[in-house]
Amino acid sequence: MARGLILSLRMETRAFANPTFLLSTPILPLSICRIPFLCYRHYRHLHLRHSVPSPRCFSHCASSSSSSSSSPPTHDAIDMNKYQEAFSRRMAMAGLKPHHHVALGVSGGPDSMALCVLAAHWKTNGLNTNRDSDGFINGLLAIIVDHGLRAESKEEANIVSRRVSTMGIRCEIARCEWLDGRPKQGHLQEAARDMRYQHFQKVCIQNEISVLLIAHHADDQAELFVLRLSRNSSVLGLAGMPFVSQIFSSYTHTYGSKDYGILLVRPFLDFSKEDMYKICEGGEETWVEDPTNQSLLYARNRIRMSLRDYSSNRFNSELQEVISACQQTRLYVDNVCSNLINKAVTIMDLGYAVIDLEILNQSKIEDICLSKFLALILQFVSQRNRPIRGSTSKLVLDYMHTFPCRTSLTAAGCYLCPAPASRGTKVLVCSSVDCPLPPTIEFLNIQSYIEHQYHTPNDIEQIVADSKLCLGRLFPDASEVHFLDTTSESVLTEARRLGMLSESTYKNILRLQSEEVLHFRSRKKVTLELESKHKVKSINSYSEPLRPGQICSFMTRFFVTWKLSKEIPISSLSEESVCHYDLIGENLCCHCNSCVVNNDMVAKLRHMNESDWLYLADLLKSPTSENFRRQKVFSSGRVEQAKDMTDICLDHARVSAQKALQILKAIPAAARRGLPVLVNGQGLLLSIPNIGFKHCPRLDVAAVFKPRVPLGGGHNLFI
Repeated sequence: MARGLILSLRMETRAFANPTFLLSTPILPLSICRIPFLCYRHYRHLHLRHSVPSPRCFSHCASSSSSSSSSPPTHDAIDMNKYQEAFSRRMAMAGLKPHHHVALGVSGGPDSMALCVLAAHWKTNGLNTNRDSDGFINGLLAIIVDHGLRAESKEEANIVSRRVSTMGIRCEIARCEWLDGRPKQGHLQEAARDMRYQHFQKVCIQNEISVLLIAHHADDQAELFVLRLSRNSSVLGLAGMPFVSQIFSSYTHTYGSKDYGILLVRPFLDFSKEDMYKICEGGEETWVEDPTNQSLLYARNRIRMSLRDYSSNRFNSELQEVISACQQTRLYVDNVCSNLINKAVTIMDLGYAVIDLEILNQSKIEDICLSKFLALILQFVSQRNRPIRGSTSKLVLDYMHTFPCRTSLTAAGCYLCPAPASRGTKVLVCSSVDCPLPPTIEFLNIQSYIEHQYHTPNDIEQIVADSKLCLGRLFPDASEVHFLDTTSESVLTEARRLGMLSESTYKNILRLQSEEVLHFRSRKKVTLELESKHKVKSINSYSEPLRPGQICSFMTRFFVTWKLSKEIPISSLSEESVCHYDLIGENLCCHCNSCVVNNDMVAKLRHMNESDWLYLADLLKSPTSENFRRQKVFSSGRVEQAKDMTDICLDHARVSAQKALQILKAIPAAARRGLPVLVNGQGLLLSIPNIGFKHCPRLDVAAVFKPRVPLGGGHNLFI
């Protein structure tokens, strides 16, 4: 364990009688500070005000047993039953029961340690819940992510793991590896967050856990509200973090199986930061404080510190009331979008969607609902994580208001145009290959995949169903929501008009917004300058080869795999080819390297283009191999190769091209361009797997349309 600084009770008293004492105290890599709760809060306040760099400090909420008259007074007894019952209610609202296996995201701070306290109680007090042979609570796993950004982080993670283990919770530490080096300072928190959730999902999948609990609370929600208000977010963004959301892992591949994702549940959104400390104190648990949470470089930290200046019961309750009203609006919009998707959208297994404009016009939905509906469709087709905002959202909305549709539009990684033969009553939405997107091609060895394949349990569907049953009465109608016709600028004004905000709270929130806008603009200028130096080019082909026995996730929408068979199945040959051979058995054994596949047995993927169509047409003009001579068949069933087997490939390619062209004629031209094609090292077309074309009968190619994130983004719930 790293060296620590242990403050005695007398030293604590000296320190807070003379605040400069702590500021001059030498700071070591890791401090273990046993400080009474009130004193710790005072110490934390001093740190924030003076921006003193500090190590990650372990703090202990203990009532003082010392007889010293100088000791701080103890707290009143904390009503843990109140917190335990509230936590159990929230878990039931999420559709969760104590027998479900859940993971906890644990950093060691007061929030996550409070989560450990209540989750352990919820589990152990549930029916049929016991401990395993090692004494750990069954079905409960704490995941600690060591970001590796500070020298002492590894030892701190080990300490947190030991402390959580003493609570009867099994722990797993995930160590981060930064392949591209440490993230830049301005993007450090964002990169660390992304890395953290990647590891959370990875560990959950490996342990077959389908639910992850995170300790975000009401104060975090307030910070996010001010942050998004300063970024001009819509009312849907101001709704903040959902109580429940379904996230889909970028770590695992779901080739050949259904991806249920992971449920991310935030049971503390009704609790304050003060509640976190009280729960830790009531559970007699220690926690750590991360010094990066004090840095003014990060927007959340600045907003957190500013919010403390305005913190009062009235300010906090009014701000939470506005957030709650935004969540009601979001809940209504989500419900409308879900109904519209079921009625007006058709998803094709070639990766594109068709929207029925007549149904949309008949529905007469509000613009905010239509914008969200369109954003969900475009994000599904493009499989991009980035939400559609601002001018792009307005552009797509205006396009959809035109009925019948006569023009085309490229936006948010998608190409929109009138669907063929619809006379503008339907819109085709397909992936645009001309957009400046980064390459999204990922490889996984199929044998490794089979050996290490993990699936989250299928109980997610039942959990979601139970949650919807429990909360079905909470879905509002249009008369119960307040911000359907408001912009982000007018949300506060409307909230003041409705009496949600007093004049003082209204002005204070505006002041917080203005302060953060100034910071945001200055940092945005620097970010844009950096991005202009590293522009992403349009990606139409991929240089990395796809080898036999690999699975490739192509544009996060298709899983492609291929191999080269040793024998040619008779079923894959055309009748014209078969008639030239006397065959024994069901396979024709050959030893050729194929007419198109290289000796190095590699292929490459790219999007389909017009040259592929022309190549298929040219294949139809090639002559058949009528001059094939009958071959002598050995008793073993093997054919004496008196002629180059390339002739068989040519016959097969010609017949395969004929069938492929018939299928392609039924596919809109815009949608064809989003299909993956397999080519050899010289760029010669090997296969268009989605329509069944392959140049050589020995090729065994498959492409399955399986987007990582489902239409609608999965289950989420704002309450």
